[in-house]
Amino acid sequence: MWYGYSPTHSIVKVHKLIVMDELLQSKGYEVENTIGEGTYSKVKRAYCNTRGRHVAIKIIDTRKGPKDFISRFLPRELQITQKLDHKNIIKVYEVYKSKDGKIGLVMELAERGDLFEHISKGGPLSERQAKDLFGQLAESVRHCHENGVTHRDLKCENTLLDKNFSLKLADFGFAKLVPPNSEELSATFCGSTAYAAPEVLKGSPHDSRKSDTWSMGIVLYVMLSGHLPFDDTNIPKMLSQQEKGISLDHLPNHSPDCKDLLLTMLTYNIQQRPFIGGICSHKWLEAD
Repeated sequence: MWYGYSPTHSIVKVHKLIVMDELLQSKGYEVENTIGEGTYSKVKRAYCNTRGRHVAIKIIDTRKGPKDFISRFLPRELQITQKLDHKNIIKVYEVYKSKDGKIGLVMELAERGDLFEHISKGGPLSERQAKDLFGQLAESVRHCHENGVTHRDLKCENTLLDKNFSLKLADFGFAKLVPPNSEELSATFCGSTAYAAPEVLKGSPHDSRKSDTWSMGIVLYVMLSGHLPFDDTNIPKMLSQQEKGISLDHLPNHSPDCKDLLLTMLTYNIQQRPFIGGICSHKWLEAD
């Protein structure tokens, strides 16, 4: 048993005698540069000799992570990575634990970095580009929801791009298991404020699948405009802006169907906001 996580479902291979760097080297990984960094984790680029290609390795220091994260969220993330198998979701190949209190997730590498970085450098996407990438995001989220997983941290920084400019959804650190058709509600505030739905900001019990819908709307808005729709430095003010709704006046050249999908996803009333099926079947995505 590891952190209350049944070993029959775990892919964690515990190596008690060596530290993470030595462990990865012994398994045929040539660790290179750091390509991402958090408070208690790093993502490194590495070459995998057995696969003959580069991978990304997320190294989590369990000694630095919050107790709640280590006991609840990390085991859940490891479990969820085994449930999901989709071309637009980052694959986790192997997971290791070393004696120095570190967990290493060996993952598929997205060579072009994240969507936020891409837009920051190149500006907003064309409607055609946005439709292609957002359609891939919608299919990845549909796969998650159909398999009883809500992401709860959808944002441009967690949507990665591979060498072929295909989208790869990543980082399931805040994900939750919610059986399909379940009426189970969540009241946990997690994710990023700028992408959070109003019910999440208010701490109200909510269906996290529809909160994912809202966050997808923010991602699409950023794709098309190059910036966030709401000021997240003042939450009461942000909630007021969300309730009033976004203005799309600065997107005059975008199609009515595109704008309709944006407004549909960013509906303040969670009861009127669609599930992922309604997004995937929207006429903007279905049109050629």
